[in-house]
Amino acid sequence: MTAMETTTGAPDQDWSAGAPPLSQYIQRKVQRVRDFDRRRPWVWDVLVTAFWTAAALTDAAGGWRTTAPDPNVPVWLVVTVSLALSLPLLWRRRRPMAALAVMAAAALVGYGSGAYLQAAYLQMIVVFGMALRMPLRTLVWPLLLVLPPLVLGAVRWPRGSWDQLIVPTVWAYAMVALLGIAVRSRRDYTAALVERARRLEVERDQQARLAAAAERTRIAREMHDIIGHNLSVITGLADGGAYAAAKSPERAAQALTAIGTTSRQALSELRRLLGVLRDDEDEAERAPQPTLADLEALVDGVRAAGLPVHLDVRDAPDPLPLSAGRQLTVYRVVQEALTNTLKHAGGGRPRAEVVLAYGTGEVDVRVTDTGTASVVEGGQGQGLSGMRERTALYDGTLEAGPLPTGGWQVRLRLALEDSPS
Repeated sequence: MTAMETTTGAPDQDWSAGAPPLSQYIQRKVQRVRDFDRRRPWVWDVLVTAFWTAAALTDAAGGWRTTAPDPNVPVWLVVTVSLALSLPLLWRRRRPMAALAVMAAAALVGYGSGAYLQAAYLQMIVVFGMALRMPLRTLVWPLLLVLPPLVLGAVRWPRGSWDQLIVPTVWAYAMVALLGIAVRSRRDYTAALVERARRLEVERDQQARLAAAAERTRIAREMHDIIGHNLSVITGLADGGAYAAAKSPERAAQALTAIGTTSRQALSELRRLLGVLRDDEDEAERAPQPTLADLEALVDGVRAAGLPVHLDVRDAPDPLPLSAGRQLTVYRVVQEALTNTLKHAGGGRPRAEVVLAYGTGEVDVRVTDTGTASVVEGGQGQGLSGMRERTALYDGTLEAGPLPTGGWQVRLRLALEDSPS
C-alpha cells in the first residue's frame, strides 16, 4: 500500500547499490510497480477498490454479526453501507475529502444502526493518502469526519467506558496519519537529495565550462602577446632591411640576422606554450614568465626593429615590491603598447617613451609615442582587450587614447604587492 501511494513527487532513484541480493530484488520489484502505477494510476485504483469491495461484501454476508451490537440489522442496509464504505476508494487520490465524507456518512449509519462493520476501517486508507499528499493543516478535517460515528456508536450502544470505545480507534487513525507523514518526509528528503545532486552536477559542469573558457582566454592572450609582438618586430626589421639593402648591405645583413633571432625566439616560445597544452604536467617544457628585469631586452628588440624607444625607471625600490603576476602584467602592457606603435604609428619617424614611476602604494606606467595612431580604429583590438583583462586581474586601471599634442599614450596604474585593492 505504501509503495502504491507514492505516485507523485520527484522521480524515484535506484538506491539499491551495495544492498543484499534479496533487498535488491525487492527494491527492483517495488520500483517496477511504482513505475507502472505512475503510468496507469487507474489500474491500481480499480484493483484496490475491487479487492476491498469484495472483502466488505464477504463480511456483509454474515461475519459482521460477530461484532455487531445489533445482529438484526437488515441485510440490504448492511450491503448498502458496505458498498458506501468501499467504493469511494476508487477516487481516494483524486477527491480524498469527498471520498472520506461519503465513507464517514456510511460509517455514521452503520454505527447508529448497530452494525459495526469492519469496512469502516477502510477510512484509514484515505486518511493515509491525505497525510501523504495534503498539507498538515488540512488533517484536522479527517479527524472531524471520522470522530462523529465513533461518538454516536459509544452513545447509542454503550459497552464499557467511552475511552475503550473511542480512544483506541482514534489512536489507530492518528498512527496511520503519522505513518503517512513519515513516508512523505522520507520521500521529500530523498527528492531534496536528488535535486541537490542534480544541482551539484550542473554547477560542476558550469564550473568546468567557465574554467575552460578562462583558460582559453588566457592562452589566446598569451599567444597574441607573444606572436603579435614578435611578428611586429620582424615586420619592422624586414622593412628596414629592404630599405637598407640598396645603400648599406651590411645593415641589411644585420636586419636579416635579427629577423632570424626574433623568429627563433617566437617559435621557441610558441612551442613551449603548445607543449604545456599538449603534454602531461610532468613532461611539459617550461620557462619562467617575463619580469620587469626583461624590460630592457624588450626595448632593445623594439629598437632593433627601427623604433627609437627611451626607457625611464624612476624611484625603483630594491627589491621590487611587485609580485610575479603584477610584473608580468606590466611587462605585457608595455610589450603590447610598443607592438601597437610598431604596427600602427605613422607620420615620419615615430618615437616612443616608456616611464615606470614607483610611488606610494602603486606603480605608474606610461607608454607614449609620437605617431598619428597606435591602435586599430575604434580602439577595440584584441591587444587592448588583453591589456584591460590583465589589468582587471589586479584591480588596476588602464587608460589608452590619443594625446592633445599628437601621438598616443597608454597609462597603467597598478597597486603594489602589499597595498590593498
